[in-house]
Amino acid sequence: MTANSKFRPGSALSPISRRAFVAGAAAAGACLWLNAPMALAASGPPEEAQRVADHFSSVKTMMGEFVQFGPRGEQTGGKFYIERPGKLRFNYENPSPMRVISDGRNVVIGNMKLKTWDIYPLSKTPLSLLLSDRIDLNHQMVRGVKQEADLTTIVLGDRTIFGDSTITLMFDPKTFELRQWTITDAQAKDTTVMIFNVQTGVNFDARVFEVPYADVHKRGG
Repeated sequence: MTANSKFRPGSALSPISRRAFVAGAAAAGACLWLNAPMALAASGPPEEAQRVADHFSSVKTMMGEFVQFGPRGEQTGGKFYIERPGKLRFNYENPSPMRVISDGRNVVIGNMKLKTWDIYPLSKTPLSLLLSDRIDLNHQMVRGVKQEADLTTIVLGDRTIFGDSTITLMFDPKTFELRQWTITDAQAKDTTVMIFNVQTGVNFDARVFEVPYADVHKRGG
């Protein structure tokens, strides 16, 4: 898909080998260690980690496939779409009836079968950090940075806004590509999203991130 083409909901992704994803999926259970605190060095975060974060922030649009692992071990998959700042859409595969949409102001979670919706201000969720214009690792929201040969891990959170909830971003230190993220809620329960077959520079149709507010307010949960 070229940067000049328009993506609309329901468009198919080009088939790309899933070999790399399958290799990484076996290690998904290892995400539990992400709850452990990671102290920043006294001199600040590693310079390489900031370069990784800056590269991720420079990617204004991306789309691909995901597998989500819930706190009770449940597994679902589908397609995701991101437009910075603030916009996101998750279309879950059948038989899941769920949709998640952020239009930059609110995040809505819809059950398309039951016709119910929940709505949250984006600014009050850790997703706002994933979708922000820039991740500044000298900022107070950075809870930890861990630099390894094959992984750069950045933990973000702000107790004054999100309480004990955090979001952990895991990057490939060589390509600077985002591999996965884990949201840990106030009860220390993890939801991990692994992404693959990612395309960047996509020109999205405005309807991709359109929240159906009439339905949300009429049938809101």
